[in-house]
Amino acid sequence: MRTILRSILATVLVISGLQLDGIGRLAAQSPATTSTYLVEWVYKVKWGHQDEFFEIFKKTQVPVLDREKQLGYVVDYTIYSGTSHRTGEDVRYDYRVVIAYKDQASSTHGSEVEKQVFPDQAAFKREDLKRWDLTLAHWDAPIRVLDPHGRQ
Repeated sequence: MRTILRSILATVLVISGLQLDGIGRLAAQSPATTSTYLVEWVYKVKWGHQDEFFEIFKKTQVPVLDREKQLGYVVDYTIYSGTSHRTGEDVRYDYRVVIAYKDQASSTHGSEVEKQVFPDQAAFKREDLKRWDLTLAHWDAPIRVLDPHGRQ
């Protein structure tokens, strides 16, 4: 769990333009002036269906994220897998996707881009419905990077 949190923190730092020094502390620099908008998608999948879920996710969601990146809406995204039998069911997740949008307005173009990437929307919706059928829990959470010194 600690390794996953470190990975997420490292991704957030890279996306927000911050850097760590050689011993893992934030390097001294002025606060980031970027308006990057970070969002985390979290998925908890039915046991035994993680591979099937991810295959569908790669088929339906990754092409949309890649296209959003080509169009400049998405700066970068990272997908994490967190399946573990050692955590409690209340904190277990299978996949986290941390997305850095250019700005908050850029996060609203998903369905528009989805229609460009998948012109046969009926087929897309059938395929994507399988992914949702395998999903036990899902949430989207905006991530706000805080300056520990109080500067906004």
